Amino acid sequence: MARAIMVQGTASNAGKSLITAALCRIFRQDGYRVAPFKSQNMALNSFITPDGFEIGRAQAVQAEAAKVAPDVRMNPILMKPTSDTGSQVIVNGKPFRDMPAWDYYERKTRLRPYVEQAYNSLAEDYDIIVIEGAGSPAEINLSQDDFVNMGMAKIARAPVLLVGDIDKGGVFASLYGTCAIIQPDERDLIKGLIINKFRGDLEILRPGLKMIEDLCAKPVLGVIPFGRFDIEDEDSVSARVEFAATRQGAIDIAVVRLPRISNFTDFNPLERIPGVTVRYVLDAKHLGSPDLLIIPGSKNTMADLSVIRQNGLEAAIKHYASNSGLVLGICGGYQMLGATISDPDGVEAGGEMRGMELLPIDTVFRGEKTTVQVTGAFERVSGAFAPLSDTRFEGYEIHMGESATASPPLTTVRRGDTRVADGAFADNVAGTYVHGLFDSAEVAAALAQMLADRRGITLENFTAIDSREYKETQYDLLAASVRESLDMDAVYRILERGV
Repeated sequence: MARAIMVQGTASNAGKSLITAALCRIFRQDGYRVAPFKSQNMALNSFITPDGFEIGRAQAVQAEAAKVAPDVRMNPILMKPTSDTGSQVIVNGKPFRDMPAWDYYERKTRLRPYVEQAYNSLAEDYDIIVIEGAGSPAEINLSQDDFVNMGMAKIARAPVLLVGDIDKGGVFASLYGTCAIIQPDERDLIKGLIINKFRGDLEILRPGLKMIEDLCAKPVLGVIPFGRFDIEDEDSVSARVEFAATRQGAIDIAVVRLPRISNFTDFNPLERIPGVTVRYVLDAKHLGSPDLLIIPGSKNTMADLSVIRQNGLEAAIKHYASNSGLVLGICGGYQMLGATISDPDGVEAGGEMRGMELLPIDTVFRGEKTTVQVTGAFERVSGAFAPLSDTRFEGYEIHMGESATASPPLTTVRRGDTRVADGAFADNVAGTYVHGLFDSAEVAAALAQMLADRRGITLENFTAIDSREYKETQYDLLAASVRESLDMDAVYRILERGV
């Protein structure tokens, strides 16, 4: 069985996911077979494994860092919020049911066997498992029957590294408060403290390190500097999707900041093209006149369409499209662009609603979820999107609805041995179910060139970066920073000694 080490944080967004990814890459560089694990994740950014199972995006990123294929065992429970109080619960990569929060916490003990089975199976195949916690172990209202933080550490007999975010302020209080509020047997599992996202003079901080070591009776294993690594974010708390009103680059791409935006990592490759700005807009007054407007995926298409209808953004989008503006919908955004959205089984809100009527499609939600990796190519497209014709891509689909149209498809994709028509277009409006389109350098380059040609400009130093090579470089940079900042000899001793 693999040895395990666990990364927990004093709060959400303390940097657990990135430190877990860094440790996965470091252990891999040192010659170990390593895999990430997170028993329960709550995020709208998800990923489809090669065998068609859905897991949290963070675990897919960590698997890439470990140079192993993403595996459903790495994240047996994924919760995708559909409202402020409810989520679709994914168990072992497939939808289990939609549940309000109170119902989930009443039933969660029934899910513990799935977690134990997934972890034990994964541990048989690797030398080291790096486990990521969720939120904070100091959430004492959730500690009963926990299998996410200290409960998971006990299942795996994993020593814990506790991470605090100094960039938010109050890092010493959060580290000490966490150690103080949890139970003594849980406190014993914490074998070291990590201070993350530090900016400034380490010598000024150093006296505080000795004091927090004395207060918590735990060693500080390192202070990790604030780093700007371009690694996919776990969820929309990311600064990447913060509202931005004005264009900055020669090419301006606006993405609608839907309330339940999902898989916004689709657009990361576009941000890397010199001269291209990707900004996120919340309302009509800040839409402006972008070179391309993208309506992204959503975990609740009908609810999010209602929101942008009420706040005036839908009307602004339709006005923009009527004046030859380019509109691209992906997944939920594609569904919104159609004529109708029908939900006879109550998958989302139930009933039927009018779409934006910019594409000749009708969408029907059914209980079965499509989760599949695909390869494909754009068809011979006419109209504004014609320059994308014949470009090839790899990606994945993850959606509850199916859309019917009599118009020509935008792309043709291969799901395993089956070829399927996908998407639709109507002159300057297009839509597709495929996520990850722009990870293809060919598609990203064709799109940027298309937008530059429409503006009559030349992009300086124009290049579209191969996403796989780029991400490998970023993982190595992250690992180098963490390796330099942490006492890795101490980390290995903690790993060897266990609990």
